[in-house]
Amino acid sequence: MTTTVVVMGLVILALLAVSAVFSAAETALTRASRGRMHQLEREHDPAARRVNLLLAKEERMIGAVLIGYNALNILASSLATVFITHAIPGAEGVAIATGVMTVLVVVFVEVTPKTLAIVRADDVARAISRPMLVATRLLGPLIAGVQWIVRLTLGLFGVKLERGVDVLAAREEIRGAVALHHSVGSFETGERLMLGGVLDLSDLDVSEIMVHRKSITMIDADLPPRELVARIMDAEHTRLPVYRAEPENIVGVVHAKDLLKALVEAGGEAEKIEVGAIMRPPWFIPDTTSLKDQLAAFLKRRTHFALVVDEYGALQGLVTLEDILEEIVGEIQDEYDEPVQGVRRQPDGAVLVDGDVTIRDLNRAMDWNLPDEHAVTVAGLVIHEARAIPEPGQRFLFHDHRFQVLRRQRNQVTLLRVSPPLPENEAL
Repeated sequence: MTTTVVVMGLVILALLAVSAVFSAAETALTRASRGRMHQLEREHDPAARRVNLLLAKEERMIGAVLIGYNALNILASSLATVFITHAIPGAEGVAIATGVMTVLVVVFVEVTPKTLAIVRADDVARAISRPMLVATRLLGPLIAGVQWIVRLTLGLFGVKLERGVDVLAAREEIRGAVALHHSVGSFETGERLMLGGVLDLSDLDVSEIMVHRKSITMIDADLPPRELVARIMDAEHTRLPVYRAEPENIVGVVHAKDLLKALVEAGGEAEKIEVGAIMRPPWFIPDTTSLKDQLAAFLKRRTHFALVVDEYGALQGLVTLEDILEEIVGEIQDEYDEPVQGVRRQPDGAVLVDGDVTIRDLNRAMDWNLPDEHAVTVAGLVIHEARAIPEPGQRFLFHDHRFQVLRRQRNQVTLLRVSPPLPENEAL
């Protein structure tokens, strides 16, 4: 009898111990840092590789955990009830078995392993990755059946479960995590903007950050050589589009370095310079190209300059590698740049803003959160919200900011005064 008691007790404890492993796995594998696991896998950590295999099929892994956890708990409780009611028949034995198993399951199968998994999620996930991988493979057919039943049942209530990975949800999860860490002080504002800029590259088109064609410094190919050289040397930029007859007719791009090389070869005599011999062919790209794709194209072609055209082939502007990098790291200034062009802070906290300043640049400069879904520039935002082209002196209240139109040239709003965000009670 004593031997039977010991054996039965050991069997029940063994079942509970294995159940505790499943319980810890449920918490550890869902809380483990995927970024750290991928990095460890790149460093040839086999445990991290197993964790990534499990997370790649998370639905199947959770199914294995739930099946194993519940099956072991039910089996252990059944054995305990049979054993105890054999010694203490009737309702009293059932009550004792229920009380004992409840304490054991709650304390040693639920709370203790899950607490450990919360505190040391990455370490626990790596430690139990091998048995969980084996369990997932062994229970595969059963898990598939359970998943089919679950999908069928939820489908009856109009709930459709997608099999693919929602990439957008993953990016929004990262964005939310960055915002959370910024709010608690783990990230500075600059770091938050940089990480957000990386996530935004796929959502932005080159048309949203390009230099508009009105602001492009161009060179007329028919200028006398000496005047052409002087204009190129006086320009703020090293790469300049070259047109012939009319600005829309871009025939090439001249680089200041190529010009200097040609001047040296000509012995410093500008009259001997032939612009057609030193300019490079222009590269035209659609205005719908995403920043992510354009960044990859810049790196592949090993060039930093592209001209943007619309669907009819009309010139819209230009975009450079620096423009895209500035979407990530903020304004990159050199000795020829002006600090935050077009944005001038006022003593009362307001700013004078040129109409062609982009909303994203203003948000970065002032750490504001003006929306840029319907307009690219600040002037465009005011026109969109006002549903008209406002007159000088008109004032508006949009998105908790006051906008005052200071100057307008023909149909273009060229200068505005924008207040900082208003207090909530004043904004209402």
